[in-house]
Amino acid sequence: MWRIGEVARMVGVSERTLRHYDKIGLLPPASTDQLTGYRWYGVAELSRLERIRGLQRLGLSLRHIAELLDAPDAQLRQALVETVAALRDDIAARTATVAAAEDHLAGTASVLPQVARVGTRRLRMRHVRVADPAELAVLCPRPPTVLLTWLRGWPERGFRAAVATDRSGERLDLPARTVVRAVVPPTSGVVRAGLDLFAWLPRQHLTVAGPTTEDHLVDGDGAAVTVLEIPVAACPDRQARPAR
Repeated sequence: MWRIGEVARMVGVSERTLRHYDKIGLLPPASTDQLTGYRWYGVAELSRLERIRGLQRLGLSLRHIAELLDAPDAQLRQALVETVAALRDDIAARTATVAAAEDHLAGTASVLPQVARVGTRRLRMRHVRVADPAELAVLCPRPPTVLLTWLRGWPERGFRAAVATDRSGERLDLPARTVVRAVVPPTSGVVRAGLDLFAWLPRQHLTVAGPTTEDHLVDGDGAAVTVLEIPVAACPDRQARPAR
């Protein structure tokens, strides 16, 4: 029999860890001295501890380990399959996060884009033809209002736009769609933010899939903000790639 300190040194864990395993019922000692409180461990406990540590190295949580320590091998294998899948998802998400941060550091973007799924929307719009983006501010009434533009970058010539109106406008239904969204405060130019988003899309293998929506909003205190939403789809070359 070995005392807790001896077992800790043999396996390379702390005594605090062994006490925690005992507390949660994962690894009770073989016996405990009622007078001194010393914990004593035998070969069976040592073997169980090695199995616990081995399952931890395979990515299993203590909760899963408690369920699987005495389970059939088939149940353990299924749990490992699920753990591997979860770890791969986590790696993919972290890789995407790193790529997004590196992309932002490498540029001078004025916004932090977010990809979101939005529902259908029904609007009444007045369609206009615009020669220059600077004219859009003149077209928009005081917020709140909605502006749509059909652009993919800086226009070389005139472009289509539409401004929300009352019931007299032409009906326009926007379907449920995936969008790239950015919230643009008054201190940042909407045109600059839009161009930054258009430049960001191809780096993410996305392409414009509909009109850009500008929601010009104002809160109860009179503070204004513009929410840009560009409908997007995966680039054709990305869609054509076979799934791995």
